[in-house]
Amino acid sequence: MFNLIFPGNQTADESKRLSPDTQAEEEEEDDGSPEEYVARSGFTGSGSDQISFSSGDRLLVHAKPSSQWWWAELRGVIGYVPAGYLRKDAAEGEEEEEEEEDPWQDDEYFGSYGTLRLHLEMLSDKSRTEAYRQVILSNCASLRNKVVMDLGCGTGIISLFCAQLAQPSVVYAVEASSMAEYTRQLVKQNGCEEVVTVLQGRAEEIELPEQVDVLVSEWMGNCLLFEFMVESVLLARDRWLKEGGVIWPSSAALTLVPCQADSYYAEKMAFWERPYGLDFTPLQPLAQQEFFTKPKFSHLIEPNDCLTAPCDVLNLDMYTLQVQDLEEIKGQFHFCVEKSGVLHGFTAWFTVHFESLETGGAAVELNTGPNSEPTHWKQTLFMLDRPVSVYAGDSISGTIVLRRNPIWRRHMTVTLHWNINSCTEDTDNCQVGTKSFPMWR
Repeated sequence: MFNLIFPGNQTADESKRLSPDTQAEEEEEDDGSPEEYVARSGFTGSGSDQISFSSGDRLLVHAKPSSQWWWAELRGVIGYVPAGYLRKDAAEGEEEEEEEEDPWQDDEYFGSYGTLRLHLEMLSDKSRTEAYRQVILSNCASLRNKVVMDLGCGTGIISLFCAQLAQPSVVYAVEASSMAEYTRQLVKQNGCEEVVTVLQGRAEEIELPEQVDVLVSEWMGNCLLFEFMVESVLLARDRWLKEGGVIWPSSAALTLVPCQADSYYAEKMAFWERPYGLDFTPLQPLAQQEFFTKPKFSHLIEPNDCLTAPCDVLNLDMYTLQVQDLEEIKGQFHFCVEKSGVLHGFTAWFTVHFESLETGGAAVELNTGPNSEPTHWKQTLFMLDRPVSVYAGDSISGTIVLRRNPIWRRHMTVTLHWNINSCTEDTDNCQVGTKSFPMWR
């Protein structure tokens, strides 16, 4: 039996080396006593290191070893709790201010899209941008005289493609950030102001003079759903898309593969074994907590690091997907190990498809996996706490759950449950593991 639980499946001795109790003692010496927090929402722990609690419970926070997970106490039980689920026990006069907090974090989210840094990254991503251009170009005849909404248009690149390549009757370019002011200038600069109308506001708030034939958006985030812009697309679909209208992308899939990550493991964990000839292994539990508790964004997996063939674990139909479905999405996987190696974790990426409007036309695909041209999303790596040796013929099966944060609506937690069934007689027949990865902005 092999069980891995976030934020660390330590033995009692290892837990002491991780030293949340020591940190708690030091904080108590400095601050006098633990801080009391109130649970915003209920939480169910996934292992013995985590505390389960209900909304309204009062917890004593002894230590804050990371910004995501704190060491807390509830009714004499001590363990890790997700920091985002707690709020400071405010005085009565402060309660109203607490309620005014924005669970969508609009100022931060839309503020980041009001600067050029992210737009430079997206526009420089040729695979991503050319995929959208190809969609417009290959469907230009069917788009003629159609009404199009470009949701989250940013600098308006997709709207400009539509106006110049397809001659729709109108394109409503919707952008919530302050970039919309510059998008208007770009539309005029490129001579498209008679076709493209820029509207500044959230999809939930804008008003259009008519319904649209086509709803196009580049909503995808890390691990497909992160930041949950997809909710805005679904709301716009239900409100503004004509009966029989088209959504681009039309479908999406999340792909997973068990993998090796030797260089990353060596850099973050094995480094502490004998740096400069000294034994730094007591820092390894801390390194595991600091580097492996969150997924690694912008990972580039080498195809030969894949231990099995990848498989799609989630499939989304943009015509039938509902907002309430986003709260928890679960997929299953079953892999057959193709070559012996070391299982360091799982790597995820996504693919989206754009259906053709032309009779007999081919769908356009945007694939962010390792066998395609790299995109700005790259891939997402989920590291196990400890590597596991696997052998050709072994099977790895389990589930992946994407659970939306009930408080901070752009955040989510990815939980992986896996079983490794060995094909050899000299090893345990089955090894089981579970680990949860918080994904925060």
